[in-house]
Amino acid sequence: MVIKPKVRGFVCVTAHPAGCAAHVQEWIDYVKAKGPVKNGPKKVLVIGSSTGYGLASRISAAFGSGAATIGVFFERPSEPDKTATPGWYNTAAFTTAAKKAGLYVKNFNGDAFSDQLKTDVLAAIKADLGQIDLVVYSLASPRRTHPKTGVVHKSCLKPVGQTYSNKTVDTDKGIVSTITIEPANEAEIADTKAVMGGEDWEMWINALDEAKLLAPGATSVAYSYIGPELTWPIYKNGTIGLAKNDLERAGKSINATLKTNGYGRAFISVNKALVTQASSAIPVVPLYISILYKIMKAKGSHEGCIEQIDRLFRTQMFGGTGLDFDDAGRVRIDDWEMKPDVQAEVAALWPEVTTENLAALTDIAGYRTEFLKLFGFGLPGIDYEADIDPHVELPA
Repeated sequence: MVIKPKVRGFVCVTAHPAGCAAHVQEWIDYVKAKGPVKNGPKKVLVIGSSTGYGLASRISAAFGSGAATIGVFFERPSEPDKTATPGWYNTAAFTTAAKKAGLYVKNFNGDAFSDQLKTDVLAAIKADLGQIDLVVYSLASPRRTHPKTGVVHKSCLKPVGQTYSNKTVDTDKGIVSTITIEPANEAEIADTKAVMGGEDWEMWINALDEAKLLAPGATSVAYSYIGPELTWPIYKNGTIGLAKNDLERAGKSINATLKTNGYGRAFISVNKALVTQASSAIPVVPLYISILYKIMKAKGSHEGCIEQIDRLFRTQMFGGTGLDFDDAGRVRIDDWEMKPDVQAEVAALWPEVTTENLAALTDIAGYRTEFLKLFGFGLPGIDYEADIDPHVELPA
């Protein structure tokens, strides 16, 4: 079939296998061009490895440190009349490239929250690698079936305590409007915490620890976001922010467990606002990102997923000056985004943006380009008019 982007709301329902492979290769080439990561990890588990920061972490570990990697994800293969999800194509491309480079790679496609998948992954680590020296937790899921209770929890993106109104943008149509969101109730807050909080990260680490599959000095990192006050009602102080608070709680608990048992440490890395499948679903945030991109690109300080994680690995986690924590014990690689001069310019532009001047005052074009690249569209060297088989096998 000839595969074209079909955007519905904040998601593209098609993905291009050759385009996704080209996007993965761009990230691999970036890491390889920077050279080896000194003292990098050698045996890595990435939970949530098929897109965004998780995929960038897997690529950075494999092609920066020559690491053996195990990836956990939940993606859908193609059907006769449907393309696979981009994460499926990304993982297939990564696996092919890693195997070609002589690297160990193993994939688990399933429910990362389940006890059964944890059991299967632990068995593979024991049989193939012995122990893991880095665990990256980068799950982004709209729902979770609790492995102990069987209850299905669904997350939501809502403010807490009061109704919230602010500007947002339809990134497909380019229309700036005001959105009003009613506050979450207590059940919605609890459900979002159950899905996006830190309990599952703790379950993974506890399972690895109990099975003695963590190497001496083993490290674990989970990713988060804080952002400017402009977005706090819908993010930091909203349901997702409260869930991220629980992720931080879990990080401190895991860190204590690792230290007590003779391993390394666990921490939260607060990353930059980027165009991802997750961020595109959050009201207000896409407009903020469009403004932020314009400002940071003009200053020469813009980074994408792979640049962020490569910098984290090279300058703080491995071979650099060591981890640099803020007052709350978090590593901040959103530091360039949160510089006062950058945020002052964002604050100045925010009230000025309208549908009519959107293209002039923001980088909405760059936002759209990055959004479509997530699904394999707009990559150089790809013939998007060519007939292509959407069926791609995940190499064994």
